Amino acid sequence: MVLLRLSPLALSRSRFALSPLAETLGSMIVLGKPCSDPVVAPWHSRHHDAFRATLDADPFAEGLVRLFGSTKWLPEFVAIPPSGGMHTTLTSELEKVARVPDEEVRAGLEKSVAHSWKRHGMSWLDGHGSGTGEGDGLGPRTAGLLRSVWKAHVSPDWPRRRAMLERDVTYRAGLLAAYGWPRALQHMSRRSAWVGADAIQFGSRPGPDRVVGDEGMVFVPVSVSSGTWLCATPDGQYAQVYPARGFAAATERPRPVHALARLVGTGRAAILHALEHPATSSELAAQLGQSLGTIGGHLAVLRDADLVAGTRVGRRVVYRRTETGDLLAGRGKG
Repeated sequence: MVLLRLSPLALSRSRFALSPLAETLGSMIVLGKPCSDPVVAPWHSRHHDAFRATLDADPFAEGLVRLFGSTKWLPEFVAIPPSGGMHTTLTSELEKVARVPDEEVRAGLEKSVAHSWKRHGMSWLDGHGSGTGEGDGLGPRTAGLLRSVWKAHVSPDWPRRRAMLERDVTYRAGLLAAYGWPRALQHMSRRSAWVGADAIQFGSRPGPDRVVGDEGMVFVPVSVSSGTWLCATPDGQYAQVYPARGFAAATERPRPVHALARLVGTGRAAILHALEHPATSSELAAQLGQSLGTIGGHLAVLRDADLVAGTRVGRRVVYRRTETGDLLAGRGKG
């Protein structure tokens, strides 16, 4: 099994980040397949036909999406650790993709083919430019495809997705502050686990240990993903992309809250149900479409009634339901 080893300095500098590139890549992989997940079925059905038309018109796009959706190895030229923390931009990430020389792109794709469970011809690499305006090199053509997928299929939904991803980070940051990295990484992925005091197991296949650089490990949630992947650079920068918790809860229809609303009011009932997963007041405001002042007033009442409690994590206060709040929201143990 592959172990990612971290020095004490790397461990102290490990952090969370967002990556529009990883979000787009995961979305592209999901759209390239028939949908078997009811959670993403509505989004998939709205976008699949248009995405399919894009692939039918561009052999390069078709070949790339087919390969990325059927390999255990995403090539390094697209699996890039984000460098902007929680404010990473797609433009900065695609600039890196576009700068990769053709020979490196080909080598990465050949490695992906070697790790694929399907047969792949590579003639699509030698076709004409895709007409994206990004240039005819393989890096620019890949960047152009990813940019078009973002614009057509991800960007319109990004505010909701970003709020959900930030909420996952808030949840795990709370675990990190209280219990350390092993607990924060718990259930992040079926393929990864903390080993001892200084290593993360990634995957089950044999391989040499890797040493994470002094800048530390980056953990990147995505909302629509068919799996987990590792990003790496030659100088020891690593990032793990993982599916964010709570995606189903963020996309399912709201549960009826009429009885609870009659007791505590519609706004406070909505907050109690939203706190199925801990969140900050800003995250609650974004999720429920309410002003920050309104959310703050409701939280004050719920806190005075011992239905919610707040815990400070850095500069943020993360709210959760108390046991009484769980019982009132219908999630108690009784």
